[in-house]
Amino acid sequence: MKYIIIGLGSFGASLAEKLTEQGSEVIGIDTNMDKVDNYKERISHTICMDATDEFTVTGLPYRDADIVIIAIGENRGANVMATALFKNLQVKRLISRAIDSLHEKVLHAIGVDEIAHPEEESAERWAKKLALKGVVDSFELSDDYSIIEVNVPERYDSMTIKESKIRETYNLLVLTTIAKAQEKSLIGKTRKVTKVRGVASPNNMLSKDHILVIYGANKDIKRFLKDE
Repeated sequence: MKYIIIGLGSFGASLAEKLTEQGSEVIGIDTNMDKVDNYKERISHTICMDATDEFTVTGLPYRDADIVIIAIGENRGANVMATALFKNLQVKRLISRAIDSLHEKVLHAIGVDEIAHPEEESAERWAKKLALKGVVDSFELSDDYSIIEVNVPERYDSMTIKESKIRETYNLLVLTTIAKAQEKSLIGKTRKVTKVRGVASPNNMLSKDHILVIYGANKDIKRFLKDE
């Protein structure tokens, strides 16, 4: 996986380090040369530049990046400008950091794919979510057990939970499913919304457009994701 991370504050730098440790190629960008120098040995590549400057940004290999993450936290204006710039460049997947509810609404209006809340979610959690194929979110209960949200694999489309035999095959418990939909914002932009469907029952029908919430041992979760 290839990432571009804009902003090497505590969240952005920690995320860039963890993704690099997992074997991903990461370009970390910041306007502060001291930060760029500090992390050059711990992140695949570091660059000192202004990510709100369109001419400079277009020189980056953004078309090759699987995910671009705007992790700027101190300057809302720079965060919004960088987010809008990369959105206009039509990168494959765009994640931006929100500081407060108003900032989040602005990012939704721009049309980002996902929003990060570092005050609530750790860089380690985001690194795990980004590195594991199909994982939408995760929550570690201990070193050995987690709850994850994962896109329903196509092989289970139109099956019931009972027919999927997830528990028998992988020793994982399906807690619930989440339906994904789209709605328009006040200024006409489309955004993704989710609706939890309640406690799962064996007869709940699965759809490739839905999300599974699964509990189990990390080793079993990895086996399940590998088969996907």
